[in-house]
Amino acid sequence: MTGEDPLPPLLEAVLSVGTDLELHTTLQHIVDAAAELTGARYAALGTADPGQDGLIEIRTPGAVPATAAVTVPISVQDEEFGTLHLAGKETFTAEDEQLLHVLAAQAGIAIGNARLYEAARQRERWIEGAAAVTTALLSDGPAADALTTVAERARILADASAGVILQPTEEGGMEIVTASTYDDPGDIVGTTIAPGSPVLEQLLGGEPVFVDDSATDPRMTTHVRHRFGPSMMLPLQAGGRLIGTLALPRRRGDRPYTSVERLLAVQFASQAALALVLADAQHSRELLAVFEDRDRIARDLHDLVVQRLFATGMMLESTQRRPGAEDVQEALSKAVDELQSTIQEVRTTIFALQQPPADAPTTFRGKVLRETAGAAALLGFTPSTQFTGPVESRIPEQIAGQLLTALRRALATASRRSGVSRIEVTVDATATLPDGRDGVRLTVYDDGQAGDGGTGTTVTWQAPL
Repeated sequence: MTGEDPLPPLLEAVLSVGTDLELHTTLQHIVDAAAELTGARYAALGTADPGQDGLIEIRTPGAVPATAAVTVPISVQDEEFGTLHLAGKETFTAEDEQLLHVLAAQAGIAIGNARLYEAARQRERWIEGAAAVTTALLSDGPAADALTTVAERARILADASAGVILQPTEEGGMEIVTASTYDDPGDIVGTTIAPGSPVLEQLLGGEPVFVDDSATDPRMTTHVRHRFGPSMMLPLQAGGRLIGTLALPRRRGDRPYTSVERLLAVQFASQAALALVLADAQHSRELLAVFEDRDRIARDLHDLVVQRLFATGMMLESTQRRPGAEDVQEALSKAVDELQSTIQEVRTTIFALQQPPADAPTTFRGKVLRETAGAAALLGFTPSTQFTGPVESRIPEQIAGQLLTALRRALATASRRSGVSRIEVTVDATATLPDGRDGVRLTVYDDGQAGDGGTGTTVTWQAPL
């Protein structure tokens, strides 16, 4: 460079290192500018603390015939950031070193600006992600889906290999209850941290845990730890209540989490935990409103409809006992039968209204009513359902499962039969089997066209109790 005015190339190099606000790109500009200014065939920039910015060494392409080398430190706001190394030149002059020191000073300013920009951009992404999670959680959805939403969004924001939610177990450990991964998370869900694990006390105490390498850290004890490298384990805690732990592991060999990423992830976990608590409270309020409305409807049906039907039935029965024409007697008898059937159906409806509005009812009656309600979508009407005897206490779980299978099959067959306008389902827990044993009997009648050309089909299934 002797004999040439070094000022224009230096100005060009100084300007080039500040043209981009992305940190990695800025560092690459610095390395390229240093090599071009000095004529070196090799240049590299190593950071003093790779974990601070999540960086690896930045190099120029080319061989390393290091006949001579020069090293220049780079500082950012009076703190050592890293070192610029150059080689691949016969001799580095004092002028080269002077140019590199000027470039390093400007590089420190550019790196500081890039850091501020990157931190602001990261903070914006995490804030938007936390807001999106809050919105999703406060919309209607099951609790399991809420946890999956938190895990998946956090994985994306943290650029992690997996997003995992752990919850405390009755034995005093923690278990992975949901996971979001690039691959199948099946073997991850269900993994437990046994009581006594070194990391468990911190997690149950609501403290974040940061791990440099999950595969080698002695605190990590799960069988899946060998897959992962840097990891964050963050408490999901709100109002003194520990909902669980959010774990964000990266793959082995991936860059470590920076201090900014750790801070933002902790804040995200706190907001997500609060959103989970609010969503749970909102769901509870909605359920309470549904229960109150159903209870009101059930009371109205019982107090007004059933009592009025029962009184009408009593009047007809008394009229039936009076002497009169046979056709009147027959009509009254049919009316009484219809009223009794209506009363039974209304009572069944009252019971259905009093059941929890869940997708999977826990009582036997509720499961039977779910099957008949499901058949209504195909039939265009709801089959009538009657229960006789203490079906909840007399029918064991295994027999109940067999009965539900038989009911499902009978309803499916009836839905395919032409001319069906009425289906009557009866479950009798006081039946006596042909061999004299106590049993349960399921009867499904429909008024459709039978296979022999007639009308009406009755399917009967029974089992001993």
